[in-house]
Order: sequence, then structure tokens, then C-alpha cells
Amino acid sequence: VHLEESGGGSVQSGGSLKLSCAVSGLTGATYCVGWFRQESEEREVVAEIDSDGNPKYSDSVKGRFTISHTFPQDNAKVNLTLQMNNLKPEDTARYYCAVDPICNGNYNYVDHWGQGTQVTVSS
Repeated sequence: VHLEESGGGSVQSGGSLKLSCAVSGLTGATYCVGWFRQESEEREVVAEIDSDGNPKYSDSVKGRFTISHTFPQDNAKVNLTLQMNNLKPEDTARYYCAVDPICNGNYNYVDHWGQGTQVTVSS
């Protein structure tokens, strides 16, 4: 499985950024793909979406972030995006694209990670 991220960068508070992730090599019928972020110690889930298109968001980003995807029938390549609006300084972190086979948002169960991309929000 290969995850390739793009996007990220620096923006002022209230601004917007878009993250993209191309996921290839997936097998199996059910899984989630999503975004985690890490600023200091633990990686926390930001948003996930399952193969049926059902999204889940952390309370801290609900209403500001939107996760979307394309799930081709042959799982050839999943394209995942995270539109981040009304960004706040506390959103500053390194953001990781991830495959979560259990779909519970626990980073301990994630079995594939992207390399990460930095998001910095200044006040």
C-alpha cells in the first residue's frame, strides 16, 4: 500500500487549505481512509471516511473541515481530500494520511501511513 500526500503549507487564522492523498494498493472490501495529525505526542484522528462514503470528524474540526474521497470499484486508487476552512492556530500540526482497517480512529490500529505534510496557522 502506498500513500502519497500533497497540499499543506502556511496560512493565517481564518484561512483555508486543502490536503490530498492518493492511496494505491488497497485490498479488501471494508476499511476507512482518513487524516490524523500530530503536534507533540500522540497522533489524533481528524477525519475518516469509510468505503460507503460515511464521514466522521473529531469535535474540534466538525463544521470546518470536509473529508471526501473517490473509491473506485477495483480499489485501484483512492483519492482522498481534506478541505480545511476557518483554520485556527490550534490546527497547526503535521497531518498524516492513513488507512484504518478497523475504522475506530485509534492510531494504534492504523496499518499504513503517508509521510505527512505540515500545516501551520498563524494568528
